[in-house]
Amino acid sequence: MSKVKVAILGSGNIGTDLMIKLGRSKILELTAVIGIDPESDGLKRARELGYLAVDTGLQGFLEQYSDLADIVFDATSAKAHVRHAKMLKEAGKKAIDMTPAARGPFVVPSVNMGTNIEADNINLITCGGQATIPMVHAVNRISPVEYAEIVATISSRSAGPGTRANIDEFTLTTSQAIEEVGGAKKGKAIIILNPAEPPILMRDTVYALIEDGTIDKVKITQSIREMEKTVQLYVPGYRLRTEPIFEGNKVSIFIEIEGAGDYLPKYSGNLDIMTAAGVKVAEEFAKYQLTEQLV
Repeated sequence: MSKVKVAILGSGNIGTDLMIKLGRSKILELTAVIGIDPESDGLKRARELGYLAVDTGLQGFLEQYSDLADIVFDATSAKAHVRHAKMLKEAGKKAIDMTPAARGPFVVPSVNMGTNIEADNINLITCGGQATIPMVHAVNRISPVEYAEIVATISSRSAGPGTRANIDEFTLTTSQAIEEVGGAKKGKAIIILNPAEPPILMRDTVYALIEDGTIDKVKITQSIREMEKTVQLYVPGYRLRTEPIFEGNKVSIFIEIEGAGDYLPKYSGNLDIMTAAGVKVAEEFAKYQLTEQLV
């Protein structure tokens, strides 16, 4: 099978974990990892694995190696992606934005991938968004969600400089996506960096207030369980910690994500759910692109 060439922009935790996952893809061919620090662990590993390691940033890559990628993952920061988005669009590259910059449509693979297959810039929201929005959607497709609040708790050891720099954007972008993708009339997002030792697994809580008179506990629970299985197709460590809890018109959903341990240890489910979602989206892009070439 033909493969679609991809490159990673950013050699931090997300970019390095993504590099390992892309190495297993049957439809994506990773060609280059792009950074600005030649001594970063990500670029060192890229060289060791035989990928082109570019340390002159996106500008250097586009000037010298533009033909090496049709799709570029941006695993830098929200502020940097504002600049990168323009450069990638002008270069005719599809961008998969791993930052909360929100320059393209919000996408959660288990919810709305099909409606954005032709977009030139896909935003993967945040780790908290990828973990919780499927559940907001699962409730909303049965009963209208008036308000949804999510709390994402991750180990502070799994939060790199990029994640910490994006805290403000995390809350704004996730809240907006809870409404636009999850379907809630009003959304709110909170992130907690937990310094506990040993490090905790990523845990997320979803609180959804449902329109009065529309609650069907059996159907909502079934919808939630079906969504759990759908997300597990690309994030095997994604699971509910308990059955959904109903109190009046409120449903509480408790989620846990265990990482695959590709780069950081398994407690880094926040890293894993983002990179797994990124690979899933890119593979759907690639299938669409290859199909179009055959028409």
